[in-house]
Amino acid sequence: MSSTIPTTHLKFKPPNYFLKPPNAQRHSIRPRAGNPMLCRCKFSSLTTRASGDGGGQAEIFSPKKVSSPSDVETMKEISSSSSNDGYVSLFIRMLGLDKDPQDREQAVVALWKYSLGGKQCIDNIMKYHGTVNLIVNLLKSDSDSACEAASGLLRAISSINLYRDFVAESGAIEEMTALLTRSALSSDVKEQTICTLWNLSVDEKLSARITNSEILPLLIDYLEDEDMRVKEPAAGVLSNLTLSQSNHNLMVELGVIPKLAKLLTADVEESKVVRKVARNALLELAKDEYNKILIMEEGLVLVPLIGAAAYKSFRPALYSWPSLPDGTKIEQSSKIPSRYGASELLLGLNIDTKDVDLEEAKKNAVIGRTQQQFLARIGAIEIEDGNKSDSESSSVQRLTTLLPWVDAVARLVLILGLEDESAIARAAESISDASVSEHMRVSFKEAGAIKHLVQLINHPSDTVRLAVIRALDRLSISNHVCQTIEAEGVLKPLVNLLKQSNSETSHSLTSMIIDILSRILDPSREMASSELTSSTQANAEGILVESTFLSCIVDILKSSNPNLQTKASSILDFIFTNEPCIEKLISSDVQSGLQAVFQQKSLIAETEYDTEVNILELEEAGAAVSAASHLLTKLLDHQQFLQTVNSYNFTQLLRAIISSRIPLQFKNWVAACLVKLSSLSNRHLDIEDPINMEVTLYETIPRLIQQIKGSLSPQVQEAAVVELQRIISQGVVDSTRAVASEGGIFVLVEVLENGSSKAVEASLGVLYNLSMDEENHAAIIAAGAVPVLRKLVNSQKPEWMLALRLLRNLPT
Repeated sequence: MSSTIPTTHLKFKPPNYFLKPPNAQRHSIRPRAGNPMLCRCKFSSLTTRASGDGGGQAEIFSPKKVSSPSDVETMKEISSSSSNDGYVSLFIRMLGLDKDPQDREQAVVALWKYSLGGKQCIDNIMKYHGTVNLIVNLLKSDSDSACEAASGLLRAISSINLYRDFVAESGAIEEMTALLTRSALSSDVKEQTICTLWNLSVDEKLSARITNSEILPLLIDYLEDEDMRVKEPAAGVLSNLTLSQSNHNLMVELGVIPKLAKLLTADVEESKVVRKVARNALLELAKDEYNKILIMEEGLVLVPLIGAAAYKSFRPALYSWPSLPDGTKIEQSSKIPSRYGASELLLGLNIDTKDVDLEEAKKNAVIGRTQQQFLARIGAIEIEDGNKSDSESSSVQRLTTLLPWVDAVARLVLILGLEDESAIARAAESISDASVSEHMRVSFKEAGAIKHLVQLINHPSDTVRLAVIRALDRLSISNHVCQTIEAEGVLKPLVNLLKQSNSETSHSLTSMIIDILSRILDPSREMASSELTSSTQANAEGILVESTFLSCIVDILKSSNPNLQTKASSILDFIFTNEPCIEKLISSDVQSGLQAVFQQKSLIAETEYDTEVNILELEEAGAAVSAASHLLTKLLDHQQFLQTVNSYNFTQLLRAIISSRIPLQFKNWVAACLVKLSSLSNRHLDIEDPINMEVTLYETIPRLIQQIKGSLSPQVQEAAVVELQRIISQGVVDSTRAVASEGGIFVLVEVLENGSSKAVEASLGVLYNLSMDEENHAAIIAAGAVPVLRKLVNSQKPEWMLALRLLRNLPT
């Protein structure tokens, strides 16, 4: 029958008797400081044979090594006695709160050393109920030695799955939190304490308690500790905490990502353990898309692990003239052969480094390519996966790792040149995910990824094609990279892929192809050089004017997606501008496509209130209508199109759009197209013409008010106010109501205070016309016009008579 500690110990009350071990006489020992007999002579009879982890130890670290030869001898002597239970109970009893602090310290140190013997020794300690409570109480000690021993003993106990809950339920997490918050604490104490937390964090319930305590910010701060013994377990605890997705938001808010990333990107060589746990933590955090972007901003990129066998298909160019990763050839500065033929063997000897001035991005690309190709040639890439069986390798295929961006970019480009379809697709997906900034897009361009991706568009695998198109779509966001993509001849394979039947081309693939084409064939895009313009025109010849391709674009115009409609209109606009093909456009039924754009549901439906979704729909619909109106305006310049166009139908559609609630900036081309249609129908565009009136009310007046309100140029503001006065003075029906509904009264009162003399005069004229309607009086007064008008009257400026007339119209 096992012995137990009296219940007074569980309540941390001093006991009034000693615990008597079985078959032993009562002892009364009060060792003092400096007395080595406690840990050596009296404790030498305890058995400390190391045993296997029968209880399932979860701790990653090995036990604390015995610090001196004398301790080794002590551990050997311990195994020779059979009365270990009695001595264990003796030292546990000396942990009592009624004992001398020095005795308690030496007792916990002795038990800690004893626990290093393995699971059997820990079982002997845990046979006495309440032991953990007494050990946890010692964490409050002022002695670093006592705290270190207590934490070390708890670390050993918590490494056994069976006893982990006992440690947590004794309040160890709270006491260790208080211990770590002390201002002055040795690294030894921190190491043992954090290692105990590492063991406890294996349990999901206990990890939640650690996250909700004050210890989480401390652990994150310890990632920057100079002592590796502290940094390593702190990273381990955080790695376990990331296994629970509910902890991610709090950890990211506390700034864990930059500090973990620093452990992988620092120039100083970190330990393998800390790098491994930091990488595992970041990989867990990277499961969230937002966190993935934050990690990439720290210079780390997700790279797929494809297995060492996949790299066997890599075939380096062993003898070729040196070139940059993007294919740029390095000029040969000397063609004179060397005396012993070294220039023929080492081609780099013919390069004059003084004439080679590489940009930083190109240098990084060269360094990354050299390192990754070297690792591939010697078979050192992912060599740890090389000995896995086929069944194990199949489970590794979806794993990823994190590499610094220089190595990651070169590794991904290297994978694009392999033969494994799955590896190529995963590399293209990683390139797409990593292309979140201009820096990364340019880095992939300099590393030579564009050439590989363009060549892979015609790959027979649908998975590869989809991943490659997605990567090109993300890379083409950069105007500089888009020019390189075009120069690599991407137009022809993209057009051919788009011309396939709908059953073969998915909607997502079509959308990405249209995105890429709209960036390359953008009429408003500023070309970097004249060579690029000629290249675009050369690529467009015979490819973009094919009837099949034009029909595909027109079919996209007829779709219900306003984003695709906007881009399709832009592509047709570019084609029509560079290669007049009016007959083919007419035959492809471009009129039906334009009518579909002008008849969107979001333009017809009226809602009582604005929601975020409705506003977004109006933005997208407005952009599509504006692009289609611009295309229609150009088409109306050709007589062949005029003979077939239904002018009346388009006029009615555009009149409905001009009065709709789409944003003002999209009504510009709608108004221009309406005016052109009216002029072609021989209408007299006077002030009373209905179309002219609608354009004035719904486009011109709101645009002028926006210019008055938002322009920083006094000249532009003055011209807008004068134009607005001219429209109002012509007596356009409902013009004053349009000014008031657009918030023009408040804008015009501001002009009275800050505008030029001519602008003030025009503003007074507009406000006077508005004041003729009593419904506007309240708004004019609320805008603060009365004090400003009185000030103008008292100043006797040239406008004071107009100000006085306006003031008399108001009820003041």
